[in-house]
Amino acid sequence: MITFSNPPGVLAPASRYSHAALVEGPGRRLVLSGQVGIAPDGTIPDSGEEQIALALANLRKLLAAHGMGPAQIVKLTVFLTDTALVAPWRAARDLAMEGHAPTSTLLIVAGLAHPRFVVEVEAEAFAAL
Repeated sequence: MITFSNPPGVLAPASRYSHAALVEGPGRRLVLSGQVGIAPDGTIPDSGEEQIALALANLRKLLAAHGMGPAQIVKLTVFLTDTALVAPWRAARDLAMEGHAPTSTLLIVAGLAHPRFVVEVEAEAFAAL
């Protein structure tokens, strides 16, 4: 139902993601709002690595609430406020995705909705019926 590809003629991805995702057939599409590094009690960790871990944990909880997991993610869009967080983001993403390589866009931005937020992750997922 979902075919990820990196066709010839396009430079291979710079890290663990795919250039394209073809979704075919009947199924359920889940679009998730951006998840930030905030705990259920509203606390925001000071470190970027902790915020990244929380944002990914929040993403996984939302997927699980809809009967999905990392393997159903078709697209990730990631916003970071500091280029120094790119390597920690990639390491955490690779661990959280459990070997899955969805399509992905990474942007470095001047700021997010709260001045303490350093990461926001959006996702789209698809589960075949």
